[in-house]
Formats: sequence, structure tokens, C-alpha cells
Amino acid sequence: MDPLVAAIDQGTSSTRFLVFNAKTAELISHHQVEIKQRFPKEGWVEEDPKEIMLSVYECIERTCEKLCQLNIDISNIKALGVTNQRETTLVWDKETGEPLYNAIVWLDLRTQPTVERLINKAPGRNKNHLKHKTGLPISTYFSAVKLRWLLDNVDEVQQAVLSRQALFGTVDSWIIWCLTGGRNGGVHCTDVSNASRTMLFNINTMAWDPELCRYFEVPMEILPKVRSSSEIYGWMKSNSLAGVPISGCLGDQSAALVGQMCFREGQAKNTYGTGCFLLRNTGTKPVMSEHGLLTTVAYKLGKNEPACYALEGSVAIAGAVVRWLKDNMGIVQSSSEIEKLAAAAGTSYGCYFVPAFSGLYAPYWEPSARGIICGLTQFTNRKHLAFAALEAVCFQTREILDAMNQDSGVPLTELQVDGGMTSNRLLMQLQADILCIPVGCLIVI
Repeated sequence: MDPLVAAIDQGTSSTRFLVFNAKTAELISHHQVEIKQRFPKEGWVEEDPKEIMLSVYECIERTCEKLCQLNIDISNIKALGVTNQRETTLVWDKETGEPLYNAIVWLDLRTQPTVERLINKAPGRNKNHLKHKTGLPISTYFSAVKLRWLLDNVDEVQQAVLSRQALFGTVDSWIIWCLTGGRNGGVHCTDVSNASRTMLFNINTMAWDPELCRYFEVPMEILPKVRSSSEIYGWMKSNSLAGVPISGCLGDQSAALVGQMCFREGQAKNTYGTGCFLLRNTGTKPVMSEHGLLTTVAYKLGKNEPACYALEGSVAIAGAVVRWLKDNMGIVQSSSEIEKLAAAAGTSYGCYFVPAFSGLYAPYWEPSARGIICGLTQFTNRKHLAFAALEAVCFQTREILDAMNQDSGVPLTELQVDGGMTSNRLLMQLQADILCIPVGCLIVI
């Protein structure tokens, strides 16, 4: 049989393990497990690092079982890659392997006082004070402020740092460290795409920046080693895939850009997941946005290859609005139901929904914003709310696309899309209508 390659896709709401034919890219088998999100206080979003790893192991084992049922030898899997929710922040003890606190998810808002304090000490109270090095505004979104909160508020983290037992990482680092041995020689590393989302990484020098670390008062010894997005980091230990090299790592949005084969300058994709993320390849030089977008490292496909950069428009709430309608409001019983419900209305009848549950991200970067539903009348019902929720995703995408067109000076003529919400045909048609350009969709797994 042709050689196989495997991918761990650890997202905000679920974990997947997928196995592909290395020559044809045909999907051979996969398994998916939902991840529980915890909301201990208003604005707080956490996940259990142990549950994340258990979901990874479960997905690997179930997929291997499915391959055996297909009479496919799992020894044909020659390499494994990791893609992950970005910015989500973990600290663990390298001696015990135990997480020292729950993972603070990228959506989390608890660090708003920390952000305000940092902006207040910046020259001119400018939230873009560090953008020339990081490509990012000072925001609750990024890992450095979450790490700062952990250092300030969790005794176990403080003690582990003092005793030099603490390791910091985003989800990719945690997964790779655990899979390569954990406390018994696990590899503590990250790739450039994930490092560039921490606010501790200089996207010009492609290294952790001592000045940034001093600014956030983060000890550099707890940081993972930064590697390219395509090289062997280590080998799998103690499960069905023991001995398989882990040879690729990308933050989820960079992985989608690569998966859409947006390798040429000017090519772009939009991913509709928990949030919504529009990335446009800007080539081998970082382009600083004048219209509220982020400058990020897209990928570096090999140790000796140049880094490629992207402009990014980030929307915090996309698929999460459907989950809110289901879990918090009971308007739908399942996420797939929203398309039928919205289609039955055919319009929002003047109802508008701004789902600013975690403030507003690009292009506003206003963390104090909160959600609003307006334009309600006695005629409004749950069908109109469902339609307005889908329109909200499309309007937010229109805003970041307009900003991207202004920054680049060359308007996009077509948008490649992916992510779970793209199975919603009504949403995709609404998006094409609101953008006034064609929307091209990959097959959704």
C-alpha cells in the first residue's frame, strides 16, 4: 500500500485524528471527540489539559482500530503532524508532567485588567506599542497576557517557576511534549506560526525577544524551543504509533492556509470554526496593517527555508454563536438545525445580531464591547434570530475583507473557505452575496 501520513487537529471545540494517503491525499480514516469548555466566571474560558491529551490518545487509538478493520497496516503511517488552536496557554511541571492550571483558552477575557495596565504603561497609551516587533496589538487574545495572569494569580505556577520546574507552551507544545515522552525526555518545542501568536516572539528576527519578555516579565527559561513548521521534532512513544516521527506543526489557521495551497503572495482563505479567520499570504516580508489587521508568521516549511507571513483578520465568534443559540438559549437542538431554521425565515426582517461575547477583535480590538441583538418587533421569532446569527458571521467577514483590501490595495476576486460552518449552504450563499465575490469551498470532513 502507498505510505500514509497522519494529522492531529486539536481545535477549540474538538480533537480529530486523520490518516491520509501520502501520494493522493485521499482521506483513509478519522475519528473526532468533542472537548468540554469550562466557564467558571463571566468572560473566563478554560479547558482541561489532561482531557485534551486523553482526546488525542482516544482519537489515535480509535482511528488505528478503524484502519485495522479496513485491513490496513498502521505501520504504513510514516509521519505525523500537529495542528492546534492557537494562543491557548498552558503551564505544567516538567518533573511530574502535571498541568499547574487549566488551559486558558484564546477567547478568555480575564486578562482585561492586565491588558489595561500594560497599555497604560506604553508610550502614549498606544495598544500598538509592540506591533513593530510582534505584528500584534496588546490584547486579551494573545498568550503573553494569559501567561502573565497565571504568574500573578496561581501559586503553583509561581512556585514551579521559582524551582525551575515550570514549562510554558501553547497546545502544540503540550501535545508534542506528551507524545514524545513527557517527563521522560519529552521534547519542549513550538513552531514559528504558534510562537508568533504569543507576543513574546520577534517576527523579524524569528526568535524569542528578550525585550518583550522583560516587558511582560516572563522568564525566558520556561519558553519552548522555536522550530520550523516542517522538520522532525521527535518520535512518538508508548502507543499504537510508537516510533512514528512527529514532523510537522502549524497553528490551525496557518494549517488551513497551507491546506488551501495559498502559497503565492496575495492568495487568501477564510476558516469558519469557533471563530472566523481570514488570512492572506504576503510573501517573505511582514506587512504591517494600517486598518486593524494582524501581521503573523504563516509558515516556515523547513529549517533552511524562508518564513512566509500573512495578514490576518480575526473574528472571535462565528460557530460559537450557533453553540450559544443551542446551549444557552435552546433555540436549536443541534448545530445542523440552524440552516433549516434560518432558511424558513428567508430574512432577519431587520433583526441584527452582534455576537461580541469576547469583545470585538479585528478590525476594532475593543475588548469592552458586548453582544447585542437589535431591531426586534412583535413579529420577530427564533427563525429570524437564526438568520440574523448567520448574517452576523458574514457581516464580520465583510469588515475584515474590506480592511484587507485596503491594506493590500488589490481587492480579492474570490475567497477560498473551509471549516465546519462551510457545510451550511445558506451561510455560504449569504457570504457570497454580502462580499459580492464568489466563495469557493473545500469538501468538509
